[in-house]
Amino acid sequence: MSKSLNELEIYREAMRLGEIVWNCVVKWDCLGKDTVGKQFIRSADSIAANITEGHGRYHFKENQNFCYYSRGSLVETQTWLEKAAQRNLVEREIARQIYKDLETLKKRLNAYIKSIGPKSETS
Repeated sequence: MSKSLNELEIYREAMRLGEIVWNCVVKWDCLGKDTVGKQFIRSADSIAANITEGHGRYHFKENQNFCYYSRGSLVETQTWLEKAAQRNLVEREIARQIYKDLETLKKRLNAYIKSIGPKSETS
């Protein structure tokens, strides 16, 4: 029996990071929000959204595929975070912590991807 979505730690962590990004961007000026901010929020929110979509799929290969999309959104989020830090939209120390949290989530997501699907007799 598979876990419910809310039992997945990677899902809860992705949701938490999405809220952190939102709370950063909501304070920015119009130019920052309209350029970097919208993309930053979309990519951060896509991490959890793709985990959700994969979890809801019938076949394990589809679940894995959406987790790969989630990982791509995570890496994109890191790029937008770097741009935001370079443009002084996010304080460097806050950016470092978010980046660290994203790296931890990436490792957990990779482990989750490996765990999806049937287990072979030799594993």
